[in-house]
Amino acid sequence: MKLIGSSTSPYVRRIRLLLADAGQGYEFSDLNIYGEDRDELRRQNPALKIPVLYDGGEVIYDSRVIFRYLQEKLGLAQIGWQQENLLTIIDAANDSMVAILLSQRSGLDTSEDRLFFNLQRERVEKTLEALERQVDEGAFNVWHYPSICLYSMFDWGLFRGLIDAARYPHLSAWLAEQKVRADVAGSDPRDAV
Repeated sequence: MKLIGSSTSPYVRRIRLLLADAGQGYEFSDLNIYGEDRDELRRQNPALKIPVLYDGGEVIYDSRVIFRYLQEKLGLAQIGWQQENLLTIIDAANDSMVAILLSQRSGLDTSEDRLFFNLQRERVEKTLEALERQVDEGAFNVWHYPSICLYSMFDWGLFRGLIDAARYPHLSAWLAEQKVRADVAGSDPRDAV
């Protein structure tokens, strides 16, 4: 297996953590998708997104699709509808934070009272509030794919300065508990910059 992505991407990190948790070896191709490796990304995925997984003759795009592929191939535990809903919430927060970060990197003032920015900030706030409650209620007590995704998203938001950890004490405490995992420490995006 070969995984194409970026060490700083939360979507790539979730697949790296899933593969490590499953004990599945793989080759990792770390790209600078906004710099010198943009042409390589164009060759790898017409959607211009990461991650991309190569497995023999199969080419799989998108972290959720890669998860479903690996779930079937590696015999990983199925997830239920409630967990699918949690993944949708996690992805919504992640997508909005990516939009905010890319807007900031484009020189836009994301604190302005503009519909697009207001919607992104509201989505992040509401989804993190919901996830804060879910952590408190024990929805992430088991280390499984939704937990991996939550960890990758929340830690990335902190890494990029998009989340105020003090507003989410349950999430922050849960994150600290997971940091002891060897694979979590080994995939920290802070080590890539």
